[in-house]
Amino acid sequence: MHEEEVLGKAYDAKLMKRMLRYLRPYRWHVVVGIFLSIAVSAMEAVRPYFTKIAVDENISQGDKEGLLITALAFLGVLILRGLVQYFNTYLTQWVGQRTIYDLRMEVFEHLQHRGLKFFDRNPIGRLITRVTNDIEVLNEMFSSGIVMVFSDVFTIIGILYFMFSMNWELALISLSVLPLLFYGTFLFRKKAREAYREVRLQIARINAFMQEHITGMMVDQVFNREEQSFRKFDSINAAHRDANIRSIFYYAVFYPGVDLIGAIAVGLIIWYAGVDALGGSITIGTVMAFLQFNEMFWRPIRDLSEKYNIMQTAMASSERVFKLLDDTTTIADPEKPVQLTDIRGDIEFRNVWFAYNKGTTNEENEWILKNVSFSIQAGQTVAFVGHTGAGKTTIINLLARFYDVQKGEILVDGINIKHVRQSDVRKFISVVLQDVFLFSGDIRSNIGLGDESISEESIKASAQVVGADRFIENLPAKYYEEVKERGSTLSVGQKQLISFARALAHHPRILVLDEATSSVDTESELLIQNAIRKLLQGRTSIVIAHRLSTIQNANKIIVMHKGEIREMGTHQELLTLGGIYYKLYQLQYKEQEIKQAV
Repeated sequence: MHEEEVLGKAYDAKLMKRMLRYLRPYRWHVVVGIFLSIAVSAMEAVRPYFTKIAVDENISQGDKEGLLITALAFLGVLILRGLVQYFNTYLTQWVGQRTIYDLRMEVFEHLQHRGLKFFDRNPIGRLITRVTNDIEVLNEMFSSGIVMVFSDVFTIIGILYFMFSMNWELALISLSVLPLLFYGTFLFRKKAREAYREVRLQIARINAFMQEHITGMMVDQVFNREEQSFRKFDSINAAHRDANIRSIFYYAVFYPGVDLIGAIAVGLIIWYAGVDALGGSITIGTVMAFLQFNEMFWRPIRDLSEKYNIMQTAMASSERVFKLLDDTTTIADPEKPVQLTDIRGDIEFRNVWFAYNKGTTNEENEWILKNVSFSIQAGQTVAFVGHTGAGKTTIINLLARFYDVQKGEILVDGINIKHVRQSDVRKFISVVLQDVFLFSGDIRSNIGLGDESISEESIKASAQVVGADRFIENLPAKYYEEVKERGSTLSVGQKQLISFARALAHHPRILVLDEATSSVDTESELLIQNAIRKLLQGRTSIVIAHRLSTIQNANKIIVMHKGEIREMGTHQELLTLGGIYYKLYQLQYKEQEIKQAV
């Protein structure tokens, strides 16, 4: 179940105060919008008064000239009201769009600075819902909620003023149905709120399901799960449809109900005023004006009910957005960081303990690394091997400070990386992962990643070194060839080569290869190995590989097993030792013999 289930209060003063903070840069625009709303309300409320003057003073006395003046004045008010309403609508929408732009940028920037642990426990579909649906709901409040409420309120005040100034008894008769309206509105708000909770829950479920199954579409198709996934989505989609239908039902009952209450008020006005008009105590113009006032009175009442719904949904959405903004799952930089302008590339892990799922005590931690200690001298190539889950990739995550260790220290050039800004550490590290991620754009932008300090010549040189230029030069647009989402138009090996060129183009002091050649064919692998021997001179290199044949020339091989270092040495030393590495090597050697025999 998603957190969309809990909506909190229908109105929360703290949340509203926090939302209004985003209007602060545009406060004078809001003030102007409020004054324009008051002007629109005043001109709206005065319209029936022209009817009374035209009937009682002009028509009844046969004053054609006065009737013309009254009609022209009425036309002038309508034209002026239309112009003022145009500027008011444009201004309020402008404020709403600017405010939402600022909020959406703040949320995106906040997401960029979250630690990987945050994304481990937050589904992507839910985060997309925050940045799109929830913020768009706030747009309705900022653009048509806060300022336009003043228009409705002042319209009601203006109507009441003219009604009571004309005939207070008739005004009370018109308002006698208000208790019935308030009771109906109370029931509507309660039911609409429950329906909206269900709608928001189902929207979140649809987003999460779609994100997961579109990403995993290949698995669905390979295992013929389309029908099962279709049935499951049909169930979720039907629940969303039914929740919306229930919400629509309450609206379909409420608005005709308001119209019925308004019709009752009209009947009371005609009954009461008609009798007095026959006796001559109330003029026909007054009756006509009251009928118009009554029709106008219920319109802002309906609008305010809609504004309440907007406010209610905005409170729910703002609560979730602010909960996201208040999340502190991040790796904090030190207040007084050590300046790291350049490094040699010395790395040391000193008694490092780490767990992704931290318990309340050290004994309850699910340790991924246990008392890991090793050192890598600048320019050395060190390989990590071991079974899946041994902790190899975790070492990379800790070195790049995607996570912080629970115990121990990680040193670069003798400096604890906790004392250095994350950006300073990462600018000296390039990583090539097994699962390559490419952005939409072109090949050039995917190698340079928007770094203006990397010239086009450097990009081409990096691609040439790793052999990526062979297939890039054969593309129609070469380095400007369009790359679709996640590089869907490129082969796995081509994406791997682009990722390798990307790492080299940033001139790292520390180069990390995490299964970097596992998806590349034999010819490309040999090409990359030749490039590695040339380019890793003077660079510290960390290689994680299952293919032991690719790491035989490493200065040091570290064997991981269940989060601990079990063996360490060169290729020949570990074979002579006859331990875990020797068994892994013999296993792969036999696999190669079987493949060659086949």
